[in-house]
Amino acid sequence: MIRLNFGRKPTSEGTASNPASGVATTALSFDLIRINLLPHREMKRAARQRQFIFLTASISVLALLIVVLVHGIIGGKIDTQGARNSYLEAETAKLDKQIAEIQKLKEQIQAMLSRKKVVETLQSNRSQSVYLLDQMVRLLPDGLYLKSFKQTGNIVNIQGYAQSNARVATFIRNLDASPWLESPELVITKAATVDKVRLNEFSLNVKLTPLQPPDDEKQGKNEAKPKDKNS
Repeated sequence: MIRLNFGRKPTSEGTASNPASGVATTALSFDLIRINLLPHREMKRAARQRQFIFLTASISVLALLIVVLVHGIIGGKIDTQGARNSYLEAETAKLDKQIAEIQKLKEQIQAMLSRKKVVETLQSNRSQSVYLLDQMVRLLPDGLYLKSFKQTGNIVNIQGYAQSNARVATFIRNLDASPWLESPELVITKAATVDKVRLNEFSLNVKLTPLQPPDDEKQGKNEAKPKDKNS
């Protein structure tokens, strides 16, 4: 910076005399004028640019830190959810295994019940066969002869010969009154000759009355009884 003095200012002493020459002289003082010759506009522009660059860099660093923080939070949540999913998959696999075991047990129980039912049916059929033969002996009227009888389930088909249709009607009434048999139904009756004797051939169906299962406390002691037709 260059300082130039272009002004004048009288001194406080005013005029002074030169004793040697005898000439009065006046002391003058000049004020300094400051002139800035540096490129201040370029300096201010450079300062603003440096400030802008610093601000931009700060914002960028802050944004990068925010992105890293958010990414870390999201990554942590993803890892947590992945662990939960793995736990749920493991528990689901355990439940599937338990369900398969339960289904297998149900199948075994069902098979045991089926075998038990078959055994009970065989025992019931064995008893029914005994009762059926006993009833046939008891219920046959005079003048009626059996040719065959066949059991299919609880239906018994009886075929035979009778001296008259009245004998067949009597036999049907006896079957209907039996506690072990029910719903007799005449299928067919027709004339036939056996050993040169004229008879009536008949065929009828009758149902076996289901046996009542014995009580648990009396099982093996009391015999099963048929249903009471009056109840």
